[in-house]
Amino acid sequence: MSTALVTGATAGIGREFAVQLATKGEDLVLVARDTARLDALAAELAAAHGVAVEVISADLSDRAALERVAERLRDPARPVDLLVNNAGYGLGSPFVDTTVEDEERLLDVLVRAVLVLSHAAAGAMTQRGSGRILNVSSVAGLLTSGTYAASKAWVTTFSESIAAQLAPRGVGVTALLPGYVRTEFHERAGIDKKRTGPFWLDAPDLVRQALADSERGRVVSVPSPQYKAVVGLVRHLPRGLLRNPRVTALHRKN
Repeated sequence: MSTALVTGATAGIGREFAVQLATKGEDLVLVARDTARLDALAAELAAAHGVAVEVISADLSDRAALERVAERLRDPARPVDLLVNNAGYGLGSPFVDTTVEDEERLLDVLVRAVLVLSHAAAGAMTQRGSGRILNVSSVAGLLTSGTYAASKAWVTTFSESIAAQLAPRGVGVTALLPGYVRTEFHERAGIDKKRTGPFWLDAPDLVRQALADSERGRVVSVPSPQYKAVVGLVRHLPRGLLRNPRVTALHRKN
């Protein structure tokens, strides 16, 4: 039986990853800040699917807490076969209206944590000659809408870069580029998660596609035909157009 470690596991896309992986019979290591929600989810999944579920309560913006998660990934006695770097959030306000401390914490979670945990997982996986890393990026990374978008641009490029390095050593890396998904993430950002339309996705469909793409060895996973069309279009638009305030205003995450 294989083991998957999921960060940001108690809500939204992360919770859906945990549920679907448990349904597949995967043992789990679940990482999030909220200990009570972690324990409740672990008990629910263990009872429903008969899998072993370990929890690590950690704020990934805290370097000591992040290192605890990295050490779990490095542990040769308890190998992790799939790392899902999902933890993340948005600030919900323009750059000049946030503190630099808030901006740094965002980068710690969205960039530094992905770097550190990917490095820990890759080291252990290459020693075994197998494993997968799935980094949750965003279509926002193709836009110019603040620190969140810049962070996700880094996640996509980073994932593509290490994918090329690790593939010959038996380790697959996938960057997932979702758009609007009906989860707590958008609710916390002030966007009604009950909204409907062609660009609003359901988390179960998104995660199902992401896991399938990861298993197939795809380096970039873009869910749904509509977002594939958006990504194809945006990649060919002049950067000057994407910097237009009217265009950036269409995306509401900082």
